[in-house]
Amino acid sequence: MALDAESLYRARFADVSQARRAALWAVLCDVVLQRYVAASATVVDLGAGFCEFINTIRCAHKIAVDSTATVRAHAAADVRTIVGEMPAVLDQLGDRSAGVVFCSNVIEHLPDKDTVLTVLRAVHRILEPGGRLIVIQPNIRYAYKEYWDFFDHHVALSHGSLREALLLAGFDIEELRPRFLPYTTKSRVPQAAWLLRLYLALPPLQWLLGKQMLVVARRPAGA
Repeated sequence: MALDAESLYRARFADVSQARRAALWAVLCDVVLQRYVAASATVVDLGAGFCEFINTIRCAHKIAVDSTATVRAHAAADVRTIVGEMPAVLDQLGDRSAGVVFCSNVIEHLPDKDTVLTVLRAVHRILEPGGRLIVIQPNIRYAYKEYWDFFDHHVALSHGSLREALLLAGFDIEELRPRFLPYTTKSRVPQAAWLLRLYLALPPLQWLLGKQMLVVARRPAGA
């Protein structure tokens, strides 16, 4: 029987308000993520879910990809939505059609490492030369106690193994932060916007509390 991801996520995040999520992602985009996204870029959000990132990031064209049709209800008016399972759904995106691809807490839900490589190679195809892939991802090296508490987690990666997978898929590594965000059951980030802003301003806190990594990879300009 296929996993009912929509029901699972609705139960998992039932007590986290959409307004709070949006406020947190506004801080995360403003302080960290926007620096990697040009105003003229086409941005693809893989596993967009509640669309907090893609609704917030400033760019020319926005595409939200998700396995559940409810993504359409969460996407802003300027966001194109594509519904389907990865990696097949990525066939709907053209070669060199995006400047940035973003995914947060997505890779661990893929069924196996072969699928991870298939998805990464598809992203490489979708990106224009010099385009970026931005990944926020639980780091099994630091989140090993909590990682398997989620029924839909299948693939465990550290910053080292994700780096190797990206290199195998043809990417160059631009930035790798092994410890970036905390790892909680109800949110991907600290629970108040002001606290998140403070946390992001203090790298020692990230090295103490971070259990998710941030990886920025590029499709080489000549590829």
